Amino acid sequence: MLIKRSPNGIDLPFPSEITPRAVFESRRDFIRQLALGSIAGSALLEMANREAFAQTIGAAKLVAKPNPTYAVMEKKTAYKDATSYNNFYEFGTDKADPAMTAGSLRTSPWSISIEGEVKKPMRLDLDSLMKLAPLEERIYRLRCVEGWSMVIPWVGYSLSQLIKKVEPTGNARYIEFVTLDDKKQMPGLRSPVLEWPYVEGLRMDEANHPLSLLTFGMYGEVLPNQNGAPVRMILPWKYGFKSAKSIVKIRFVKEQPRTAWNLAAPNEYGFYSNVNPNVDHPRWSQATERRIGEDGLLARKRKTLMFNGYSEVASLYAGMDLKKFF
Repeated sequence: MLIKRSPNGIDLPFPSEITPRAVFESRRDFIRQLALGSIAGSALLEMANREAFAQTIGAAKLVAKPNPTYAVMEKKTAYKDATSYNNFYEFGTDKADPAMTAGSLRTSPWSISIEGEVKKPMRLDLDSLMKLAPLEERIYRLRCVEGWSMVIPWVGYSLSQLIKKVEPTGNARYIEFVTLDDKKQMPGLRSPVLEWPYVEGLRMDEANHPLSLLTFGMYGEVLPNQNGAPVRMILPWKYGFKSAKSIVKIRFVKEQPRTAWNLAAPNEYGFYSNVNPNVDHPRWSQATERRIGEDGLLARKRKTLMFNGYSEVASLYAGMDLKKFF
């Protein structure tokens, strides 16, 4: 049997070779229902189409070396909870929508265009992007502006590794991330709730911080569709909506990007969007949070920490009024 190895010595499949969890689970259902004689011809066709389009919903292992420097020593959120309670408006505005509708997302083939103020613009397919640097597993907290949080083992590498490869020019002050915009694959794009495509952005020093993770997997597996497959950002000191999902373009720019939520509700969602329990959202307090998996009626809310507990990023904002630049 031919065994493929990555340049950094870690065995991993190409994304194009991955059998999605949703696919093999749906096949089990197919066989079970076939035995019961309950699938009609039209249903057979529908299932075949779903299998053809569902990609990388968390089946294949994505081996990565654990990085203890970036490992929150807290109980991890259950995989089931982390993959069924999501914000991904391209697939619906309800937390349950992405897990139910993201099977339409086709993640192979996939490529990312890296452009703008760089000396080496490039377009990389997913396989090439994943091989740019050794993959690490990091256990990060992630907090939503709505007041819930999770602890998840993510797989990826520091965004700074990619930044070095493309060599930004002196004009590059920000990085803009653009998400896939395809109504055929993403039913939520028919909603006017946001301006599409979804755009997020970072200052260059934020993007270069070691915590900024270009992410390809979670829980030792490739990213599920509903969690931003096949590649997304994770910024653990910022609210979750800053972590762009299903990225197709990374642009290095001189001016501050016009980000999706800042455009939609500038009085509620600032450009920086750092976790700051001292700045209330206009419609609720940010002082506490509910950890997913601790949902009992008697479960006490947790006190929210400044920068979500990642105090090492505080120097990035020295001298800034963090109530004004929220």
